[in-house]
Amino acid sequence: MKKLFALLTIVAMLSFGLTTFSFAQEGSNQDEMAQVDTTAAQDVSDFDEAAPPASTLKKEAEDPKDFQQILKEKFIEGNWMFMGVVLLCLIFGLALAIERIIYLNLSTTNTSKLLNKVEAALETGGVEKAKEVCKNTRGPVAGIFYQGLDRYNEGIETVEKSIVGYGSVLMGRLESGLSWISLFIALAPMLGFMGTVIGMIQAFDDIAAAGDISPTIVASGIKVALLTTVFGLIVAIILQIFNNYIVSKIDSLVNNMEDSSISFIDMLTKYRASNK
Repeated sequence: MKKLFALLTIVAMLSFGLTTFSFAQEGSNQDEMAQVDTTAAQDVSDFDEAAPPASTLKKEAEDPKDFQQILKEKFIEGNWMFMGVVLLCLIFGLALAIERIIYLNLSTTNTSKLLNKVEAALETGGVEKAKEVCKNTRGPVAGIFYQGLDRYNEGIETVEKSIVGYGSVLMGRLESGLSWISLFIALAPMLGFMGTVIGMIQAFDDIAAAGDISPTIVASGIKVALLTTVFGLIVAIILQIFNNYIVSKIDSLVNNMEDSSISFIDMLTKYRASNK
């Protein structure tokens, strides 16, 4: 079930990314065609053609653009082929983050309730019934209890070693994928800064080709530089928020595992002493 959730999450994020790519490409092609049509129309039209009414221009200028349209325009202006790499970092990073959040939420267990069930099972049906309760309970805490009960006949010290060893394995599972999220957090702003460098190089190339320095010459290169940096930082900020939430969730689960393990060992010690 957890793998299914992860697969569906990744497919949904990739579908969103591909849709964004197609919209960006379509918008870029439409802009290029519009420029060609405008140039051709200007070449064949008379220079004395009447200008559009001022009221029409004012109305078009006052029409507000929605957030999606503005984002699409800025995405294209920042060179959509390069910005697409930053977008992929966001897509894969969010897919991994959402998968981790789903996994951690499914791993959350009411430890107090579980301890009461295990204690009641020990009193009524012994170790085997308690193992059955742990087996039917979801989460890493129940798995730790099961490992301890499985080693009960070998002594309390063996139970403690088993709990510590299996707890380390479960911690590794909880932290799985965090390194990839951290990679995308670091990679997104680095790609943005790379876009900054590329945009500045483009601006200096335009200056060298024109032989003059003017705002219109360097504006396009500087725009690419700034937009890629902004998008890279935004992606890093979004993924960092998810990463911090995941880390805090893992810390909470680990603390619950440690506290419940101590109570579980005390419970087994009392149960062993009462059955001697």
